[in-house]
Amino acid sequence: MADFTDAQYFLNRECTWVKFNERVLREAIVPSNPLLEQLNFIAIAASNLDEFFMIRVAGVKHLVESGVKHIDIAGMTPQEQFEAIQSMVHKLVGDQYRYYGDIQQKLQAHGLHFIGVDALDDDQRLWLESFFEREIYPVVTPMAVDSSHPFPFLSSLNLNLAVLLRRKQGDRSVKTAILPVPMSVIDRIIKVPDSVSPAGKQHEGHQFLFLEDVIAAYAERFFLGCDILEVEPFRVTRDADLDIDDDAEDLLMEVEKSLKKRRKGAAVRLELAASSSRMIRDFLRDELQLEERDIYSIPGPLDCKVFFSFVGIDGYDDLRYPPVTPQPSSELAAIDAPDFWSAIAERDIIVHHPYETFETVEHFIQLAATDPHVLAIKQTLYRVSSKSPIIVALAQAAENGKQVTVLMEVKARFDEENNIHMARKLEKAGCHVIYGIMGLKTHSKITLVVRREEDGIRRYVHLATGNYNGKTARIYTDVGILTANTLIGVDASAFFNLLSGYSDPPQWNKLAVAPLNLRETIYQEIDQEIAQAKAGKKAVIVAKMNSLLDKYVIAKLYEASAAGVKIRLIVRGICVIRPGLPGISENIEVHSIVGRFLEHSRLFYFYNGGKEDVFISSADWMPRNLNERVELMTPVEFPPHKERIKRILKVYFDDNVKAYAMNSDGSYRYLADERKGKSVNAQDTCQREAERLASERKKAARQFRNVVLRPRPAEEDK
Repeated sequence: MADFTDAQYFLNRECTWVKFNERVLREAIVPSNPLLEQLNFIAIAASNLDEFFMIRVAGVKHLVESGVKHIDIAGMTPQEQFEAIQSMVHKLVGDQYRYYGDIQQKLQAHGLHFIGVDALDDDQRLWLESFFEREIYPVVTPMAVDSSHPFPFLSSLNLNLAVLLRRKQGDRSVKTAILPVPMSVIDRIIKVPDSVSPAGKQHEGHQFLFLEDVIAAYAERFFLGCDILEVEPFRVTRDADLDIDDDAEDLLMEVEKSLKKRRKGAAVRLELAASSSRMIRDFLRDELQLEERDIYSIPGPLDCKVFFSFVGIDGYDDLRYPPVTPQPSSELAAIDAPDFWSAIAERDIIVHHPYETFETVEHFIQLAATDPHVLAIKQTLYRVSSKSPIIVALAQAAENGKQVTVLMEVKARFDEENNIHMARKLEKAGCHVIYGIMGLKTHSKITLVVRREEDGIRRYVHLATGNYNGKTARIYTDVGILTANTLIGVDASAFFNLLSGYSDPPQWNKLAVAPLNLRETIYQEIDQEIAQAKAGKKAVIVAKMNSLLDKYVIAKLYEASAAGVKIRLIVRGICVIRPGLPGISENIEVHSIVGRFLEHSRLFYFYNGGKEDVFISSADWMPRNLNERVELMTPVEFPPHKERIKRILKVYFDDNVKAYAMNSDGSYRYLADERKGKSVNAQDTCQREAERLASERKKAARQFRNVVLRPRPAEEDK
């Protein structure tokens, strides 16, 4: 039997991430995407790349510089990984700006022009000079760099201008200076007024300037008595991974201390205008202690995240996706019950976001906060929006005298500061805020409501694949379940006791919990299919997740494939498995979908001899999720819900509009290029289905009202 853990059967994690971002970026040239949405994908790819450098590339660079010889899952050394990353990302950035150039030309055809200061007419120049003097000049602080002025610390991801200059009199040597671009207080994209002349001269379309171009055009105002030789924009990316001591007495203070260190991490990337001279390039490289391969020459505007705000420009709805409205929960509407609690008690309810509104979940928590029969609310929070109605409801519940316990994960990457603020807000309101188990991040998504009813205490539980974040719930696909199942309720209570106290893990009734038994549950389910296949029976695994990285789960999948199990995987991002290898993974297919919404749900199906085991989970199949995080996997047992999850998985695997299929070498092919017959867009299908069910419920409700509210016949009044 083959060694299914052999490095030859795996791909490098970092390279598969770059492949994922290539798929995101490719959406910028898909003709069916509206023009401003294409620009939005440019911004998304740029945002992804920033985080990749701050965390992943920084980590690999640290290994290289430390001389660590660790071999990754694919057998690559840190040096080999770093070289592969740099090669792929330099090409990716080249594609990004080539696509941007094409989009910019198309925007001009719609009257949206990004121009340079040189393109302004006389009236516009008068307006710009006034704008510069009023709005820009007072807030920009020039920083000289010489023996008396050391090179300043430049924060990660901030935009700056490097200036070469020479005094007009006296010392004629070339000097250097830095002009920070104040994007935090002035919009980086500046709209030139459509009419700026006294005569009301109208310019065709709308014209826009970049703030850094304006500052560069007026650079001499900051250096009186000097000739400006060159002004070029640049941007530094720094290591942003936090080094947190889980043994610290005060975890909040430890995270806050680490956040300050994050801002001062070592430089890992320099983005520099492609027009920059060798002198500026060498100066910045040496001051930032980088190597030539860490420098990215940018033939366009640095930091394309700026376009996130621009794509919402008023008056161009035809250049964006048509609006969609999350629909009410079709299942909740279908239950004839006197109130929300009775509906959940009658049967489990699945909500599929963003097609069905997240307000159902928010209402669940808001109702619990005000219901006099609710005794306690317990909830885990990983990423929560800064204006969350859930935070308001939890605070209100505590003020109403209910027992409120919140596990706030203050180590959620890039949400640490917001989560600390929310934690303190909840504590002030009287909530019991805890920070989880030492050494583990709590990534599970669960809410427990304890309610006193006529027949005793009843537990209501919400379990989900996504965060309690109403903002991201409008753009992430996730699945949640509301249930009053007694055994799940018992497990939920035990789970929170495990998090908040010294309780030993119980014997779980329904839930699988990482790092305790979730991995083992996955193994058992795969082994079950292997046994069925070896017995000559039907064996099927279908799994949808964000990332697939765990060597031992993948080895199990290889074993299953070799035994004859049919395996279909829908993996949005990182995926180190190699499908289609003879004798190893011939029965494995991998698809990835990049569309309007970010695919975030984790759904799992195992045929199990026709019994069909179905689960939703907060966990991807990655070592960190299975070994280093507190995660949950929940069985879906109500037969209509099993069918619903099966339909979701089928339509996603049938997608031939937004889907990519993975080849055994780690490359992907765009299935739209191979499409024959009917087009299937999974996200559009789910949206239409939600709208259809909502329409049917409304129609039924109208008919019911017509029957109940119509006047009684006259003879009945006698």
